[in-house]
Amino acid sequence: MPEQGSQPLSGRVAIVTGSSSGIGRAIAGELARRGMSVVVTSRSAERARATASAIQEEGGTALGVAAALTEPDAPAALVERTLDAFGHLDVLVNNAGAGQVAESETLALADWQRIIDVDLSAPFRCAQAAAGPMLAAGRGVIVNVSSLAGHLGLARRAAYGAAKHGLEGLTKTLAVEWARRGVRVVSVAPAYVATELLAGTSKAGGFTLEEVAQRTPLGRLAEPEEVARVVAFLVSDDASYVTGPIVLVDGRWLADGGCAGMSHATTGAR
Repeated sequence: MPEQGSQPLSGRVAIVTGSSSGIGRAIAGELARRGMSVVVTSRSAERARATASAIQEEGGTALGVAAALTEPDAPAALVERTLDAFGHLDVLVNNAGAGQVAESETLALADWQRIIDVDLSAPFRCAQAAAGPMLAAGRGVIVNVSSLAGHLGLARRAAYGAAKHGLEGLTKTLAVEWARRGVRVVSVAPAYVATELLAGTSKAGGFTLEEVAQRTPLGRLAEPEEVARVVAFLVSDDASYVTGPIVLVDGRWLADGGCAGMSHATTGAR
């Protein structure tokens, strides 16, 4: 691990949920490179341990924990396991989530509830569990990984969009509530990131990654590491006066309205 990057966060402990692949894996690796001890979580114990082992092989400190975060006792158990292993908790990154593409008029209640449980209720309950030791210590940072869908109305994303809009409202509320007690709460909202999850979503949603790249003003998808570096900044002391905002990591997608690369006739603009 690079010596220079490890010093600012050295000795701190982070839980990164859903961190055996994709954006979560990149965040866990980035925080470990900067000196943090990282708790890697996945629904699969094997995947969690494998990711933690890979981070250790790179010179970092990591613990792999299986966690089904929608189960009632799972968030508290995860925090307790972290405290048993490392003695304290400084950062929670609520990254675990699920996506869904479905017609709203036929969306089953069970499918709606599953997305709300994973993408909104679980982050809230993880934040509640992490707040115990953080508020007692008078310091801590919670980062909620949201989405561009928390700012737009995307067709056939009723449950996912509702959950991500809710997550951003939750971020602001907790930030206000816990600011004077030393706990910062922020949200990071990526647009389209080059992950296996996006590849699967593109097939279900009927779009290609090339089409998304063309509609992004920067002309490409984000890499998971680009999101991870933003998270690393936000949990550091360099961001000590930052709490409550939604930080877009979207290649100017939202500001442009997703119209880059489209014809003048289609957009009616330019």
